[in-house]
Amino acid sequence: MPLPPAPTKRAALLSPDAHDAPARSSHGRSGRRSSDRRHDESGSNGPQPLELFDRHATEGGGIVEAPPPAQLKAPAAPQPAPQNNRAEVRLSTPVPAAAPQGQPRPKRAKQVGPAKLFVLDTNVLLHDPMCLFRFEEHDIFLPMIVLEELDGHKKGTTEVARNGRQTSRTLDALAGAQGADIAKGLKLDTTGHREAGGKLFFQTSPLDYSLPTSLPQGKADNQILGVVQALRDLYAQDAPGRPKQEVVLVSKDINMRVKARALGLAADDYQNDKTLEDGDLLYAGSLPLPADFWTRQSKTIESWQSGSNTFYRISGPIVPNLYINQFVYFEAAGEPSMYARVTEIRDKTAVLKTLKDYGSAKNAVWGVNTRNREQNFAMNLLMDPEVDFVTLTGTAGTGKTLMALASGLTQVLDDRRYTEIIMTRATVSVGEDIGFLPGTEEEKMGPWMGALDDNLEFLAKGDSGGAGEWGRAATNELIRSRIKIKSMNFMRGRTFLNKYVIIDEAQNLTPKQMKTLITRAGPGTKIICMGNLAQIDTPYLTEGSSGLTFAVDKFKGWPHGGHITLARGERSRLADFASEVL
Repeated sequence: MPLPPAPTKRAALLSPDAHDAPARSSHGRSGRRSSDRRHDESGSNGPQPLELFDRHATEGGGIVEAPPPAQLKAPAAPQPAPQNNRAEVRLSTPVPAAAPQGQPRPKRAKQVGPAKLFVLDTNVLLHDPMCLFRFEEHDIFLPMIVLEELDGHKKGTTEVARNGRQTSRTLDALAGAQGADIAKGLKLDTTGHREAGGKLFFQTSPLDYSLPTSLPQGKADNQILGVVQALRDLYAQDAPGRPKQEVVLVSKDINMRVKARALGLAADDYQNDKTLEDGDLLYAGSLPLPADFWTRQSKTIESWQSGSNTFYRISGPIVPNLYINQFVYFEAAGEPSMYARVTEIRDKTAVLKTLKDYGSAKNAVWGVNTRNREQNFAMNLLMDPEVDFVTLTGTAGTGKTLMALASGLTQVLDDRRYTEIIMTRATVSVGEDIGFLPGTEEEKMGPWMGALDDNLEFLAKGDSGGAGEWGRAATNELIRSRIKIKSMNFMRGRTFLNKYVIIDEAQNLTPKQMKTLITRAGPGTKIICMGNLAQIDTPYLTEGSSGLTFAVDKFKGWPHGGHITLARGERSRLADFASEVL
Protein backbone atom coordinates (compact mmCIF):
# COMPACT_ATOMS: atom_id res chain seq x y z
CA MET A 1 0.00 0.00 0.00
CA PRO A 2 1.52 3.38 -0.92
CA LEU A 3 2.32 5.60 2.05
CA PRO A 4 0.76 9.08 2.29
CA PRO A 5 3.10 12.05 1.86
CA ALA A 6 4.86 13.17 5.04
CA PRO A 7 3.82 16.56 6.58
CA THR A 8 6.11 19.27 5.30
CA LYS A 9 6.35 21.15 8.61
CA ARG A 10 7.61 18.11 10.45
CA ALA A 11 10.01 17.16 7.71
CA ALA A 12 11.61 20.59 7.85
CA LEU A 13 12.59 19.99 11.46
CA LEU A 14 14.54 16.80 10.72
CA SER A 15 18.27 16.76 10.16
CA PRO A 16 19.53 16.04 6.62
CA ASP A 17 20.63 12.52 7.68
CA ALA A 18 17.15 11.68 8.85
CA HIS A 19 15.50 12.45 5.52
CA ASP A 20 16.81 9.17 4.07
CA ALA A 21 15.24 7.05 6.81
CA PRO A 22 12.12 5.10 5.69
CA ALA A 23 8.96 6.83 6.79
CA ARG A 24 6.69 5.22 9.39
CA SER A 25 3.16 4.73 8.19
CA SER A 26 0.69 6.97 10.00
CA HIS A 27 -2.36 6.03 7.95
CA GLY A 28 -5.46 5.63 10.08
CA ARG A 29 -3.89 6.96 13.28
CA SER A 30 -4.39 10.70 13.04
CA GLY A 31 -7.49 10.87 15.20
CA ARG A 32 -6.48 8.49 17.97
CA ARG A 33 -5.17 9.41 21.41
CA SER A 34 -1.44 9.19 21.77
CA SER A 35 -1.66 7.12 24.92
CA ASP A 36 -3.64 4.42 23.10
CA ARG A 37 -1.25 3.91 20.18
CA ARG A 38 1.88 2.02 21.12
CA HIS A 39 3.93 0.25 18.51
CA ASP A 40 4.51 -2.99 20.42
CA GLU A 41 2.89 -4.75 23.34
CA SER A 42 4.78 -5.19 26.57
CA GLY A 43 5.19 -8.90 25.90
CA SER A 44 7.67 -8.39 23.05
CA ASN A 45 11.29 -8.94 23.99
CA GLY A 46 13.01 -7.50 20.95
CA PRO A 47 14.71 -4.10 20.83
CA GLN A 48 12.27 -1.23 20.51
CA PRO A 49 12.94 1.35 17.76
CA LEU A 50 12.86 4.98 18.74
CA GLU A 51 10.05 7.15 17.49
CA LEU A 52 10.87 9.97 15.10
CA PHE A 53 8.30 12.21 16.76
CA ASP A 54 7.13 12.50 20.33
CA ARG A 55 3.49 11.43 20.65
CA HIS A 56 2.72 13.52 23.70
CA ALA A 57 3.93 16.78 22.21
CA THR A 58 1.92 16.30 19.05
CA GLU A 59 -1.23 15.62 21.05
CA GLY A 60 -1.09 19.11 22.52
CA GLY A 61 -0.41 20.67 19.17
CA GLY A 62 3.05 21.93 20.13
CA ILE A 63 6.19 22.05 18.03
CA VAL A 64 7.96 18.73 17.82
CA GLU A 65 11.70 18.55 18.16
CA ALA A 66 13.48 15.79 16.29
CA PRO A 67 16.05 13.72 18.19
CA PRO A 68 19.69 13.81 17.10
CA PRO A 69 20.55 11.62 14.13
CA ALA A 70 22.56 9.28 16.36
CA GLN A 71 19.41 8.27 18.22
CA LEU A 72 17.33 7.55 15.14
CA LYS A 73 16.74 3.93 14.33
CA ALA A 74 15.04 3.33 11.02
CA PRO A 75 12.42 0.58 11.01
CA ALA A 76 12.77 -2.35 8.69
CA ALA A 77 11.77 -1.71 5.10
CA PRO A 78 8.19 -2.82 4.42
CA GLN A 79 7.75 -5.98 2.42
CA PRO A 80 5.98 -5.64 -0.95
CA ALA A 81 2.29 -6.51 -0.67
CA PRO A 82 1.14 -9.55 -2.65
CA GLN A 83 -1.28 -9.27 -5.51
CA ASN A 84 -4.24 -10.55 -3.48
CA ASN A 85 -3.51 -8.87 -0.19
CA ARG A 86 -7.08 -8.93 1.10
CA ALA A 87 -7.49 -12.68 1.54
CA GLU A 88 -8.54 -12.41 5.16
CA VAL A 89 -11.74 -10.83 6.31
CA ARG A 90 -9.88 -8.93 9.05
CA LEU A 91 -8.27 -6.26 6.92
CA SER A 92 -4.65 -5.46 7.67
CA THR A 93 -5.01 -1.72 7.05
CA PRO A 94 -6.52 0.09 10.05
CA VAL A 95 -9.70 2.02 9.47
CA PRO A 96 -9.10 5.78 9.50
CA ALA A 97 -10.32 7.34 12.73
CA ALA A 98 -12.61 10.34 12.77
CA ALA A 99 -10.83 13.63 12.21
CA PRO A 100 -11.06 16.32 14.90
CA GLN A 101 -13.74 18.95 14.50
CA GLY A 102 -12.76 21.85 12.33
CA GLN A 103 -10.25 19.85 10.27
CA PRO A 104 -10.89 18.24 6.89
CA ARG A 105 -11.26 14.49 6.93
CA PRO A 106 -8.14 12.78 5.56
CA LYS A 107 -8.64 10.97 2.28
CA ARG A 108 -8.53 7.20 2.33
CA ALA A 109 -5.49 5.75 0.67
CA LYS A 110 -6.21 3.58 -2.35
CA GLN A 111 -5.68 -0.12 -1.74
CA VAL A 112 -3.38 -2.25 -3.84
CA GLY A 113 -5.22 -4.81 -5.93
CA PRO A 114 -8.86 -5.10 -7.00
CA ALA A 115 -11.76 -5.07 -4.56
CA LYS A 116 -13.31 -8.42 -3.70
CA LEU A 117 -16.92 -9.54 -3.57
CA PHE A 118 -17.82 -11.08 -0.20
CA VAL A 119 -20.90 -13.32 0.03
CA LEU A 120 -22.17 -13.24 3.62
CA ASP A 121 -23.76 -16.19 5.38
CA THR A 122 -26.76 -15.57 7.64
CA ASN A 123 -24.81 -16.37 10.81
CA VAL A 124 -22.43 -13.47 10.14
CA LEU A 125 -25.31 -10.98 10.09
CA LEU A 126 -26.78 -12.50 13.24
CA HIS A 127 -23.39 -12.47 14.95
CA ASP A 128 -22.51 -8.83 14.19
CA PRO A 129 -25.27 -6.56 12.83
CA MET A 130 -22.62 -3.97 11.87
CA CYS A 131 -20.64 -6.41 9.76
CA LEU A 132 -21.89 -4.76 6.54
CA PHE A 133 -19.59 -1.79 7.27
CA ARG A 134 -16.48 -3.78 8.22
CA PHE A 135 -15.18 -4.65 4.75
CA GLU A 136 -13.67 -1.27 3.78
CA GLU A 137 -13.52 -0.91 -0.03
CA HIS A 138 -14.87 -4.38 -0.85
CA ASP A 139 -18.36 -5.21 -2.11
CA ILE A 140 -20.95 -7.40 -0.35
CA PHE A 141 -23.48 -9.80 -1.86
CA LEU A 142 -26.53 -11.18 -0.02
CA PRO A 143 -28.29 -14.23 -1.53
CA MET A 144 -32.09 -14.28 -1.34
CA ILE A 145 -32.07 -17.32 0.97
CA VAL A 146 -30.05 -15.25 3.50
CA LEU A 147 -32.85 -12.69 3.64
CA GLU A 148 -35.36 -15.50 4.17
CA GLU A 149 -33.34 -16.95 7.05
CA LEU A 150 -32.87 -13.47 8.51
CA ASP A 151 -36.64 -13.00 8.53
CA GLY A 152 -37.08 -16.28 10.39
CA HIS A 153 -34.77 -15.23 13.26
CA LYS A 154 -36.25 -11.81 14.02
CA LYS A 155 -38.83 -12.93 16.59
CA GLY A 156 -37.97 -13.31 20.26
CA THR A 157 -35.97 -11.62 23.01
CA THR A 158 -32.67 -13.43 22.52
CA GLU A 159 -29.45 -11.75 21.40
CA VAL A 160 -29.76 -13.46 18.00
CA ALA A 161 -33.29 -12.08 17.49
CA ARG A 162 -32.18 -8.55 18.43
CA ASN A 163 -29.27 -8.74 16.01
CA GLY A 164 -31.62 -9.97 13.27
CA ARG A 165 -33.98 -7.02 13.78
CA GLN A 166 -31.09 -4.55 13.82
CA THR A 167 -29.71 -6.01 10.58
CA SER A 168 -33.14 -5.69 8.94
CA ARG A 169 -33.36 -2.03 9.98
CA THR A 170 -29.88 -1.42 8.57
CA LEU A 171 -30.82 -2.99 5.22
CA ASP A 172 -34.01 -0.92 5.13
CA ALA A 173 -32.04 2.29 5.77
CA LEU A 174 -29.59 1.49 2.97
CA ALA A 175 -32.40 0.68 0.52
CA GLY A 176 -34.33 3.83 1.46
CA ALA A 177 -31.41 6.24 1.07
CA GLN A 178 -31.72 8.99 -1.53
CA GLY A 179 -30.63 7.84 -4.97
CA ALA A 180 -30.41 4.17 -3.97
CA ASP A 181 -30.58 1.72 -6.90
CA ILE A 182 -30.65 -1.96 -5.98
CA ALA A 183 -29.83 -3.00 -9.54
CA LYS A 184 -26.56 -1.02 -9.49
CA GLY A 185 -25.75 -1.75 -5.84
CA LEU A 186 -26.40 0.21 -2.65
CA LYS A 187 -23.55 2.40 -1.47
CA LEU A 188 -22.62 1.39 2.07
CA ASP A 189 -21.45 4.87 3.09
CA THR A 190 -24.85 6.53 2.61
CA THR A 191 -25.83 6.01 6.27
CA GLY A 192 -22.80 7.75 7.71
CA HIS A 193 -20.30 4.87 7.80
CA ARG A 194 -17.53 6.52 5.81
CA GLU A 195 -15.11 3.65 6.35
CA ALA A 196 -17.25 1.42 4.09
CA GLY A 197 -16.34 2.25 0.50
CA GLY A 198 -17.97 -0.67 -1.28
CA LYS A 199 -21.48 -1.53 -2.43
CA LEU A 200 -24.17 -3.94 -1.26
CA PHE A 201 -25.73 -6.22 -3.88
CA PHE A 202 -28.85 -8.37 -3.52
CA GLN A 203 -29.73 -11.44 -5.55
CA THR A 204 -32.38 -10.03 -7.87
CA SER A 205 -32.45 -12.83 -10.45
CA PRO A 206 -31.95 -16.62 -10.52
CA LEU A 207 -28.37 -17.84 -10.89
CA ASP A 208 -27.36 -20.98 -12.79
CA TYR A 209 -25.17 -23.40 -10.84
CA SER A 210 -24.65 -27.13 -10.55
CA LEU A 211 -23.71 -28.75 -7.26
CA PRO A 212 -22.86 -32.43 -6.64
CA THR A 213 -25.89 -34.65 -6.26
CA SER A 214 -24.74 -35.62 -2.75
CA LEU A 215 -25.64 -32.10 -1.54
CA PRO A 216 -29.41 -31.72 -1.01
CA GLN A 217 -30.65 -28.83 -3.15
CA GLY A 218 -33.31 -27.69 -0.67
CA LYS A 219 -30.91 -26.96 2.21
CA ALA A 220 -30.16 -23.27 2.76
CA ASP A 221 -26.40 -23.76 3.16
CA ASN A 222 -26.19 -25.58 -0.15
CA GLN A 223 -28.18 -22.85 -1.91
CA ILE A 224 -25.68 -20.26 -0.62
CA LEU A 225 -22.82 -22.44 -1.89
CA GLY A 226 -24.52 -22.58 -5.28
CA VAL A 227 -24.79 -18.78 -5.36
CA VAL A 228 -21.08 -18.46 -4.54
CA GLN A 229 -20.22 -20.90 -7.33
CA ALA A 230 -22.37 -19.01 -9.85
CA LEU A 231 -20.85 -15.66 -8.84
CA ARG A 232 -17.34 -17.08 -9.10
CA ASP A 233 -17.99 -18.15 -12.68
CA LEU A 234 -19.75 -14.86 -13.47
CA TYR A 235 -16.97 -12.63 -12.14
CA ALA A 236 -14.12 -14.75 -13.47
CA GLN A 237 -13.82 -12.56 -16.58
CA ASP A 238 -14.15 -8.85 -17.24
CA ALA A 239 -17.45 -7.70 -18.68
CA PRO A 240 -18.79 -4.31 -19.81
CA GLY A 241 -19.54 -2.32 -16.65
CA ARG A 242 -18.46 -5.19 -14.40
CA PRO A 243 -14.76 -5.72 -13.63
CA LYS A 244 -13.26 -9.05 -12.73
CA GLN A 245 -13.54 -9.80 -8.99
CA GLU A 246 -12.59 -12.56 -6.61
CA VAL A 247 -15.63 -14.02 -4.83
CA VAL A 248 -15.19 -15.13 -1.20
CA LEU A 249 -17.74 -16.76 1.11
CA VAL A 250 -17.74 -15.41 4.70
CA SER A 251 -19.30 -17.70 7.30
CA LYS A 252 -19.01 -18.47 11.02
CA ASP A 253 -20.03 -22.08 10.29
CA ILE A 254 -16.93 -24.28 10.14
CA ASN A 255 -18.69 -27.08 8.22
CA MET A 256 -19.95 -24.53 5.71
CA ARG A 257 -16.40 -23.33 5.05
CA VAL A 258 -15.13 -26.91 4.77
CA LYS A 259 -17.80 -27.74 2.15
CA ALA A 260 -16.98 -24.55 0.24
CA ARG A 261 -13.28 -25.41 0.08
CA ALA A 262 -14.15 -28.96 -0.98
CA LEU A 263 -16.01 -27.46 -3.94
CA GLY A 264 -13.02 -25.25 -4.80
CA LEU A 265 -14.62 -22.06 -3.48
CA ALA A 266 -12.79 -19.42 -1.46
CA ALA A 267 -14.10 -19.17 2.13
CA ASP A 268 -13.10 -17.21 5.23
CA ASP A 269 -14.18 -16.82 8.82
CA TYR A 270 -15.51 -13.46 10.03
CA GLN A 271 -12.75 -12.17 12.29
CA ASN A 272 -13.55 -8.48 12.78
CA ASP A 273 -15.16 -9.26 16.14
CA LYS A 274 -11.79 -10.27 17.58
CA THR A 275 -9.98 -7.71 19.71
CA LEU A 276 -6.70 -9.58 19.33
CA GLU A 277 -5.59 -12.19 16.83
CA ASP A 278 -3.43 -13.95 19.43
CA GLY A 279 -4.17 -14.16 23.15
CA ASP A 280 -0.43 -13.98 23.87
CA LEU A 281 -0.46 -10.34 22.67
CA LEU A 282 -2.82 -9.28 25.46
CA TYR A 283 -1.59 -6.38 27.58
CA ALA A 284 0.00 -7.91 30.70
CA GLY A 285 0.02 -4.80 32.89
CA SER A 286 3.66 -5.21 33.94
CA LEU A 287 7.00 -4.71 32.21
CA PRO A 288 10.51 -5.80 33.33
CA LEU A 289 13.15 -3.09 33.15
CA PRO A 290 16.33 -3.96 31.21
CA ALA A 291 19.44 -5.10 33.08
CA ASP A 292 21.31 -1.89 32.19
CA PHE A 293 18.43 0.37 33.22
CA TRP A 294 20.19 2.15 36.09
CA THR A 295 23.41 2.47 34.10
CA ARG A 296 21.66 4.18 31.19
CA GLN A 297 19.51 6.36 33.45
CA SER A 298 22.28 7.41 35.85
CA LYS A 299 22.84 10.83 34.28
CA THR A 300 19.23 11.82 33.54
CA ILE A 301 17.15 10.29 36.32
CA GLU A 302 15.48 12.48 38.96
CA SER A 303 14.21 11.15 42.28
CA TRP A 304 12.33 12.61 45.25
CA GLN A 305 10.55 11.43 48.36
CA SER A 306 6.87 12.04 49.21
CA GLY A 307 5.65 10.35 52.37
CA SER A 308 6.50 6.66 52.22
CA ASN A 309 6.80 6.63 48.41
CA THR A 310 9.79 7.38 46.21
CA PHE A 311 9.29 8.92 42.77
CA TYR A 312 11.61 8.59 39.78
CA ARG A 313 11.49 10.63 36.58
CA ILE A 314 13.02 8.66 33.72
CA SER A 315 13.54 9.23 30.00
CA GLY A 316 14.86 7.30 27.05
CA PRO A 317 13.52 4.84 24.46
CA ILE A 318 11.51 2.89 27.05
CA VAL A 319 9.07 5.78 27.64
CA PRO A 320 7.05 5.37 24.38
CA ASN A 321 6.33 1.76 25.39
CA LEU A 322 4.86 2.62 28.79
CA TYR A 323 1.23 3.13 29.80
CA ILE A 324 -0.30 4.97 32.72
CA ASN A 325 -0.78 2.61 35.71
CA GLN A 326 1.52 0.02 34.18
CA PHE A 327 3.83 -1.72 36.65
CA VAL A 328 7.58 -1.89 36.06
CA TYR A 329 10.07 -3.88 38.07
CA PHE A 330 13.84 -4.34 38.23
CA GLU A 331 15.28 -7.58 39.55
CA ALA A 332 18.96 -8.48 39.25
CA ALA A 333 21.33 -10.64 41.25
CA GLY A 334 23.38 -8.65 43.74
CA GLU A 335 21.35 -5.43 43.27
CA PRO A 336 18.33 -4.08 45.16
CA SER A 337 15.00 -4.76 43.51
CA MET A 338 12.63 -1.98 42.52
CA TYR A 339 8.85 -2.24 42.00
CA ALA A 340 6.98 0.83 40.78
CA ARG A 341 3.92 2.01 38.86
CA VAL A 342 3.83 4.55 36.04
CA THR A 343 1.86 7.55 37.31
CA GLU A 344 2.62 10.16 34.65
CA ILE A 345 3.81 10.30 31.06
CA ARG A 346 4.65 13.76 29.75
CA ASP A 347 6.70 14.75 26.71
CA LYS A 348 9.59 12.27 26.64
CA THR A 349 9.65 11.49 30.36
CA ALA A 350 7.72 9.20 32.68
CA VAL A 351 7.28 9.27 36.46
CA LEU A 352 7.50 6.03 38.44
CA LYS A 353 6.07 5.66 41.96
CA THR A 354 7.23 2.90 44.27
CA LEU A 355 4.62 0.51 45.63
CA LYS A 356 3.30 -0.38 49.03
CA ASP A 357 4.43 -3.82 50.10
CA TYR A 358 1.34 -5.83 50.94
CA GLY A 359 3.46 -8.91 51.47
CA SER A 360 4.51 -7.79 54.94
CA ALA A 361 2.38 -8.61 57.97
CA LYS A 362 1.89 -4.95 58.94
CA ASN A 363 0.22 -4.20 55.60
CA ALA A 364 -2.13 -7.20 55.63
CA VAL A 365 -5.52 -6.57 54.00
CA TRP A 366 -8.26 -8.27 56.08
CA GLY A 367 -5.66 -10.78 57.20
CA VAL A 368 -4.44 -11.51 53.67
CA ASN A 369 -0.82 -11.00 52.58
CA THR A 370 0.36 -11.14 48.99
CA ARG A 371 2.72 -14.00 48.16
CA ASN A 372 4.29 -12.97 44.88
CA ARG A 373 5.12 -9.94 42.74
CA GLU A 374 1.98 -9.94 40.60
CA GLN A 375 -0.31 -10.28 43.60
CA ASN A 376 1.33 -7.22 45.16
CA PHE A 377 0.75 -5.32 41.92
CA ALA A 378 -2.91 -6.33 41.95
CA MET A 379 -3.41 -5.34 45.59
CA ASN A 380 -1.96 -1.89 44.91
CA LEU A 381 -4.62 -1.42 42.23
CA LEU A 382 -7.44 -2.80 44.36
CA MET A 383 -6.61 -0.54 47.33
CA ASP A 384 -6.07 2.65 45.32
CA PRO A 385 -9.17 4.91 45.53
CA GLU A 386 -8.09 6.73 42.34
CA VAL A 387 -8.40 3.54 40.26
CA ASP A 388 -12.06 3.00 39.33
CA PHE A 389 -11.69 -0.03 37.05
CA VAL A 390 -9.45 -3.05 37.65
CA THR A 391 -9.11 -6.16 35.49
CA LEU A 392 -7.40 -9.31 36.80
CA THR A 393 -6.57 -12.31 34.64
CA GLY A 394 -4.73 -15.47 35.56
CA THR A 395 -4.98 -19.22 35.85
CA ALA A 396 -6.92 -21.05 38.55
CA GLY A 397 -5.63 -20.50 42.06
CA THR A 398 -3.81 -17.21 41.54
CA GLY A 399 -5.89 -15.46 44.22
CA LYS A 400 -8.10 -13.19 42.12
CA THR A 401 -11.34 -13.64 44.08
CA LEU A 402 -9.66 -13.74 47.50
CA MET A 403 -7.77 -10.47 46.97
CA ALA A 404 -10.82 -8.72 45.50
CA LEU A 405 -13.00 -9.75 48.46
CA ALA A 406 -10.36 -8.92 51.08
CA SER A 407 -9.76 -5.43 49.68
CA GLY A 408 -13.52 -4.92 49.29
CA LEU A 409 -14.27 -5.86 52.93
CA THR A 410 -11.50 -3.57 54.16
CA GLN A 411 -12.75 -0.59 52.16
CA VAL A 412 -16.41 -1.24 53.02
CA LEU A 413 -16.17 -2.11 56.72
CA ASP A 414 -12.92 -0.44 57.83
CA ASP A 415 -12.46 2.60 55.59
CA ARG A 416 -16.19 3.16 54.85
CA ARG A 417 -15.16 4.13 51.32
CA TYR A 418 -17.96 2.12 49.74
CA THR A 419 -21.38 1.24 51.11
CA GLU A 420 -21.51 -2.41 50.08
CA ILE A 421 -20.07 -5.12 47.84
CA ILE A 422 -22.08 -6.24 44.82
CA MET A 423 -20.98 -9.52 43.27
CA THR A 424 -22.16 -11.04 40.00
CA ARG A 425 -20.95 -13.51 37.43
CA ALA A 426 -21.86 -15.03 34.09
CA THR A 427 -24.16 -18.01 34.64
CA VAL A 428 -22.71 -20.36 32.04
CA SER A 429 -22.71 -24.05 32.96
CA VAL A 430 -19.58 -26.14 32.50
CA GLY A 431 -21.65 -29.27 31.86
CA GLU A 432 -25.34 -29.98 31.46
CA ASP A 433 -27.70 -27.41 32.98
CA ILE A 434 -29.47 -28.49 36.19
CA GLY A 435 -32.70 -26.71 35.26
CA PHE A 436 -34.71 -23.95 36.95
CA LEU A 437 -33.72 -22.91 40.47
CA PRO A 438 -36.29 -21.97 43.15
CA GLY A 439 -36.24 -18.96 45.45
CA THR A 440 -35.38 -15.29 45.20
CA GLU A 441 -32.80 -13.72 42.89
CA GLU A 442 -30.06 -14.14 45.49
CA GLU A 443 -31.08 -17.72 46.23
CA LYS A 444 -31.05 -18.59 42.54
CA MET A 445 -27.51 -17.19 42.28
CA GLY A 446 -26.39 -19.23 45.29
CA PRO A 447 -25.17 -22.31 43.36
CA TRP A 448 -23.09 -20.06 41.12
CA MET A 449 -21.40 -18.36 44.07
CA GLY A 450 -19.46 -21.28 45.49
CA ALA A 451 -16.22 -19.33 45.08
CA LEU A 452 -17.68 -16.53 47.22
CA ASP A 453 -18.59 -18.94 50.03
CA ASP A 454 -15.17 -20.60 49.97
CA ASN A 455 -13.30 -17.31 50.21
CA LEU A 456 -15.63 -15.85 52.86
CA GLU A 457 -15.07 -18.93 54.99
CA PHE A 458 -11.32 -18.30 54.85
CA LEU A 459 -11.63 -14.55 55.49
CA ALA A 460 -14.05 -14.98 58.42
CA LYS A 461 -11.64 -17.28 60.25
CA GLY A 462 -8.85 -14.71 60.16
CA ASP A 463 -6.27 -17.46 60.60
CA SER A 464 -3.68 -15.95 58.26
CA GLY A 465 -2.02 -13.47 60.58
CA GLY A 466 -5.13 -11.95 62.20
CA ALA A 467 -7.87 -9.99 60.47
CA GLY A 468 -7.63 -6.83 62.58
CA GLU A 469 -10.12 -5.31 64.98
CA TRP A 470 -13.08 -5.51 62.62
CA GLY A 471 -12.22 -9.06 61.60
CA ARG A 472 -12.19 -10.28 65.22
CA ALA A 473 -15.53 -8.62 66.04
CA ALA A 474 -17.42 -9.19 62.80
CA THR A 475 -19.54 -12.28 62.44
CA ASN A 476 -20.30 -14.13 59.29
CA GLU A 477 -23.78 -12.56 59.22
CA LEU A 478 -22.36 -9.04 59.40
CA ILE A 479 -20.00 -9.69 56.53
CA ARG A 480 -22.76 -11.19 54.41
CA SER A 481 -25.05 -8.26 55.16
CA ARG A 482 -22.64 -6.04 53.23
CA ILE A 483 -22.40 -8.39 50.24
CA LYS A 484 -25.22 -8.46 47.69
CA ILE A 485 -25.38 -11.13 45.00
CA LYS A 486 -27.04 -9.95 41.79
CA SER A 487 -27.88 -11.52 38.46
CA MET A 488 -26.60 -9.89 35.27
CA ASN A 489 -30.00 -10.43 33.63
CA PHE A 490 -31.48 -7.49 35.53
CA MET A 491 -28.62 -4.98 35.26
CA ARG A 492 -30.03 -2.92 32.41
CA GLY A 493 -30.98 0.58 33.55
CA ARG A 494 -29.42 0.34 37.02
CA THR A 495 -26.92 2.82 38.50
CA PHE A 496 -24.56 1.87 41.33
CA LEU A 497 -23.58 4.66 43.74
CA ASN A 498 -20.54 4.17 45.98
CA LYS A 499 -20.51 0.43 45.40
CA TYR A 500 -17.66 -2.06 45.17
CA VAL A 501 -18.67 -4.25 42.22
CA ILE A 502 -16.99 -7.61 41.56
CA ILE A 503 -17.64 -9.32 38.21
CA ASP A 504 -16.39 -12.89 38.46
CA GLU A 505 -15.81 -15.25 35.52
CA ALA A 506 -15.77 -12.24 33.20
CA GLN A 507 -14.12 -14.26 30.43
CA ASN A 508 -17.57 -15.68 29.59
CA LEU A 509 -19.02 -12.24 28.80
CA THR A 510 -19.35 -10.81 25.32
CA PRO A 511 -18.06 -7.26 24.64
CA LYS A 512 -21.66 -6.02 24.58
CA GLN A 513 -22.42 -7.56 27.98
CA MET A 514 -19.20 -6.13 29.39
CA LYS A 515 -20.16 -2.66 28.18
CA THR A 516 -23.60 -3.02 29.77
CA LEU A 517 -22.11 -3.88 33.16
CA ILE A 518 -19.34 -1.27 33.21
CA THR A 519 -21.70 1.54 32.24
CA ARG A 520 -23.78 0.84 35.38
CA ALA A 521 -21.11 2.56 37.49
CA GLY A 522 -22.15 5.80 39.16
CA PRO A 523 -20.12 8.27 41.25
CA GLY A 524 -17.78 6.63 43.74
CA THR A 525 -18.16 3.11 42.33
CA LYS A 526 -15.26 0.74 41.70
CA ILE A 527 -15.56 -2.24 39.34
CA ILE A 528 -13.28 -5.29 39.40
CA CYS A 529 -13.43 -7.77 36.49
CA MET A 530 -11.77 -11.15 37.01
CA GLY A 531 -11.41 -14.19 34.83
CA ASN A 532 -9.27 -16.90 33.30
CA LEU A 533 -9.17 -16.67 29.51
CA ALA A 534 -8.20 -20.34 29.34
CA GLN A 535 -11.59 -21.37 30.81
CA ILE A 536 -14.16 -19.87 28.43
CA ASP A 537 -17.44 -21.80 28.57
CA THR A 538 -19.65 -19.53 26.42
CA PRO A 539 -20.25 -21.03 22.95
CA TYR A 540 -18.71 -19.17 19.99
CA LEU A 541 -16.55 -17.04 22.33
CA THR A 542 -12.75 -17.19 22.06
CA GLU A 543 -9.83 -15.55 23.82
CA GLY A 544 -9.65 -12.90 21.12
CA SER A 545 -13.36 -12.02 21.18
CA SER A 546 -14.04 -12.29 24.93
CA GLY A 547 -15.45 -9.27 26.72
CA LEU A 548 -12.61 -9.47 29.25
CA THR A 549 -10.02 -9.20 26.48
CA PHE A 550 -12.04 -6.32 25.02
CA ALA A 551 -12.03 -4.44 28.35
CA VAL A 552 -8.32 -5.00 29.00
CA ASP A 553 -7.35 -3.73 25.56
CA LYS A 554 -9.62 -0.68 25.58
CA PHE A 555 -8.81 0.50 29.14
CA LYS A 556 -5.02 0.20 29.00
CA GLY A 557 -3.41 3.58 29.54
CA TRP A 558 -6.51 5.14 31.14
CA PRO A 559 -5.40 7.09 34.28
CA HIS A 560 -8.21 5.59 36.39
CA GLY A 561 -7.95 1.99 35.23
CA GLY A 562 -5.42 -0.78 35.70
CA HIS A 563 -4.74 -4.37 34.72
CA ILE A 564 -2.45 -7.13 35.89
CA THR A 565 -1.98 -10.71 34.73
CA LEU A 566 -1.35 -13.02 37.70
CA ALA A 567 1.28 -15.57 36.78
CA ARG A 568 1.80 -17.87 39.77
CA GLY A 569 -0.84 -20.01 41.41
CA GLU A 570 -0.92 -20.06 45.21
CA ARG A 571 -3.83 -22.45 45.82
CA SER A 572 -1.90 -25.71 46.20
CA ARG A 573 0.87 -27.66 44.53
CA LEU A 574 -1.76 -30.01 43.11
CA ALA A 575 -3.74 -27.16 41.48
CA ASP A 576 -0.57 -25.55 40.12
CA PHE A 577 0.64 -28.79 38.56
CA ALA A 578 -2.80 -29.50 37.09
CA SER A 579 -2.92 -26.03 35.49
CA GLU A 580 0.39 -26.72 33.77
CA VAL A 581 -0.06 -30.28 32.50
CA LEU A 582 -3.81 -30.70 31.91
